[in-house]
Amino acid sequence: MIQERADRMHWQARSHRFDFPRPALVMGILNVTPDSFSDGGKYFDVSAAVERAREMVAEGAEIVDIGGESSRPFSTPVDEAEELRRVMPVIERLVGSVPVALSIDTRKPRVARAALEAGASIVNDIEANRDDPEMWEVVARYGAGYVCVHMQGTPENMQQNPHYTDVVGEVGEFFEDRLGRLMSVGVASEQVVLDPGIGFGKTVEHNLQLLAGLDSYRRFLRPLLIGVSRKSFIGRLLGVDVDKRLAASLACAVWSRWLGVEIVRTHDVAATLQALRMTEALLGEKRR
Repeated sequence: MIQERADRMHWQARSHRFDFPRPALVMGILNVTPDSFSDGGKYFDVSAAVERAREMVAEGAEIVDIGGESSRPFSTPVDEAEELRRVMPVIERLVGSVPVALSIDTRKPRVARAALEAGASIVNDIEANRDDPEMWEVVARYGAGYVCVHMQGTPENMQQNPHYTDVVGEVGEFFEDRLGRLMSVGVASEQVVLDPGIGFGKTVEHNLQLLAGLDSYRRFLRPLLIGVSRKSFIGRLLGVDVDKRLAASLACAVWSRWLGVEIVRTHDVAATLQALRMTEALLGEKRR
């Protein structure tokens, strides 16, 4: 089993450059929404959101991922104007006041453009399954980091009987196709991170298969990001409510790091960082 990649890579997100191999990056989740599955409404107020972002940075987050539209299963989309109203005041207050990369979690090209104009560095795009290249052209124009997320369907319908013949292989084919499309519109491979989209159009079994097969995506020579924090498949598998899923989320983060994942997206920055650093210390001893 390969616990750490030997491949040297870098991820360029505008002025932010992350060189690998290195200790895993933690991306803190900041939902400025009234209806996200875990913390909806908690940081809907701008001041509360800014305070939470600063807290996550103090806990060790190197990226803060700001989202103004819930992507939970069966969620209702919000219009562009409302999404901008939610995220832009937060981004504008954080730019220049926190020493980390800011990520905009959106599937709308105009929201991404506005966030990048304001100083964000990364676009986290759950709708990389689209055919329209407008989002990718925005990413190319600004030299932004890009998180290419696999999703079957849309948040509104993605959990209505998702089906795969070979989920690990099909997600790999998706990554191969998208890397080609991204480069065709001017997005350099160094800008791209790959996310298999745990919970986005997958059953519990599909999610487990993806987590077990993460090392198969090493062949793309791009950093891997995993987002499992408090997700509903944990609740369905273990029968626990959303506020009781930390231990299982940490187990998934540790497992992912063991298989070479470089970036972990989480609600629980301090606990996740501690678990990752202990994992890395043990892996370092094992390699000696």
